[in-house]
Amino acid sequence: MNVGFIGLGHMGGPMALNILRAGIPLVVHDRDGHAAERHVALGATWAATPAEAAARADVLITMLPGPRQVADVLLGAGAADALPAGAVWLDMSTSTPAAAHAPGERIAARGAHRMDAPVSGMARGAADGTLQIFAGGDAAVFERCLPLLRILGDPERIFLVGGHGAGYTVKLMVNLLWFAHLVAAAEVLTLGVKVGVDLGVLRRSLVASPANSNVVEHDLVGIIERGDYDESFAMALACKDLGLAVDVSREAGVPVELSALVEQIYRRAKTTYGDLAGEMIPVRLYEDLAGVNLRAAVGG
Repeated sequence: MNVGFIGLGHMGGPMALNILRAGIPLVVHDRDGHAAERHVALGATWAATPAEAAARADVLITMLPGPRQVADVLLGAGAADALPAGAVWLDMSTSTPAAAHAPGERIAARGAHRMDAPVSGMARGAADGTLQIFAGGDAAVFERCLPLLRILGDPERIFLVGGHGAGYTVKLMVNLLWFAHLVAAAEVLTLGVKVGVDLGVLRRSLVASPANSNVVEHDLVGIIERGDYDESFAMALACKDLGLAVDVSREAGVPVELSALVEQIYRRAKTTYGDLAGEMIPVRLYEDLAGVNLRAAVGG
């Protein structure tokens, strides 16, 4: 199997390295050529264009910031028209079913296949090969791609969630709920500390209660112990994902007032701290507005 990989950023870069370490022939492309230097040094082949990467691939993986970049690569830069018949386009970007429609039609006309397979697990999961993967597409194509997906993700958390587009939708719903959990946890912790409860005691009480969540028990530990707001995933991307999810809800005719409010809070935090601030920076927004510092030894 020859794999093409386009998009070597915070997530795509370590994912491509894991493919290389598994001994799979890899062709890489990124609009920033420097992003591929480590991959090429380890044996990957550089493709000067997205079309060149696609033409050499049995499976072409794209890991791009969003729908616009996916369209630019697949349609504008010609990757869809270069993909060989029988090959698979595996889009692991966070995108929408609607955005993949035109590239998907172009690929199908060539006798190739597509599958959406966005991921969850942050840059740490990308580096460790423990991502959660939500695949949407035909079962036969999923089985064909499964050995490759198991290199990139936790085998116990790789799911075929439905037909084309279902993977994008599930990933957006996961993000939407996680962002809501983060904002809710930030409010609760900030309020509790502001009125005098010890942060360690408050967090332990929440973890032991029906109100516990993965955000409270695990994801906030880096902030509480080290002030780490996870700069590996930028606020610009978090706000993009929230916007995509709200767009999907609008197209579906489902009111999402809470999610729209969470999006506003995230956009306020992005305006305050910048596009490159970490995805958990809304916690700092609450800290700064309340004049508290959510720091403690976890468990103490």
